Amino acid sequence: MADLLSHPTGRRARLRELLASDRPVVAPGAYDALSARLVEQAGFDVVYMTGFGTTASLLGRPDVGLLGQAEMVDNARRMASVVDVPLIADADTGYGNPINVIRTVREYEQAGVAALHLEDQVMPKKCGHLAGKEVVPLEDMTAKIRAAVDARTDPDLVLIARTDAAQSFGVDAAIERALAFAEAGADVLFVEAPTSGDDLEKVASALSGYTLLFNGAEGGRTPLPPLSRLTELGFSLVLYPVSTLLAAASGIRTMLGHLAEHGSPTGPLEQLDVSGLDQFTEIVGITEVRELEARYRS
Repeated sequence: MADLLSHPTGRRARLRELLASDRPVVAPGAYDALSARLVEQAGFDVVYMTGFGTTASLLGRPDVGLLGQAEMVDNARRMASVVDVPLIADADTGYGNPINVIRTVREYEQAGVAALHLEDQVMPKKCGHLAGKEVVPLEDMTAKIRAAVDARTDPDLVLIARTDAAQSFGVDAAIERALAFAEAGADVLFVEAPTSGDDLEKVASALSGYTLLFNGAEGGRTPLPPLSRLTELGFSLVLYPVSTLLAAASGIRTMLGHLAEHGSPTGPLEQLDVSGLDQFTEIVGITEVRELEARYRS
């Protein structure tokens, strides 16, 4: 976990090393600084900032394009500041045209992210596993990708290009878009929401040789094969964006239901790994704070 004096250096190069390895990089979703810490403490090499979870945690609303660039960048900055592993962040559509994308890339880069993904939806966008998505013309999206490539000041910043075209136009059209995104300079290709195992295999086969991302949204439109199968298919990066959010919501609802019924929260809490303030303050870095207090005590 990052200490209070650390700098986000080398994480982008580290992510590129991980993506070049012979096994997929698993990046669980996190939606705030606390969940990012927990992902790192669980031993994962990469944290993913989910836009779905960010919207739910900040607004208590669904992911339908309600958050703006500044809110997403602020969340990314807080998360990057508390972990030492690379952070991949959702950057939605880039929040406008190619000029907006230039600013978006630079803001995310300054926030300390190791990678970001841009999608080809029309604003206001929607979660990739919701109905009713629309996509922009292909030339508009390739222009955004070219702008993103030109905007980054660190060549190791990983640019991920996502297409949501499969829902409206089919997986073949999505593959064509992904190939165009690679030609425009994207480092990683992300075909969102194929709806069957056959479509997933078609994506992997057609895009073999490129660095591919699989988005494992629990309860979403895409089946969730085991990691061994995703390895066989050639995926380099596997996101599980909402597992932590769903677990947190379930745990909170269970505790509140018990409190409402019994007048005490202690029953469910006693069954958890973290049941008291002392344990929790260790998770969020009280030891580090005390060490720093001792260092600077006059």
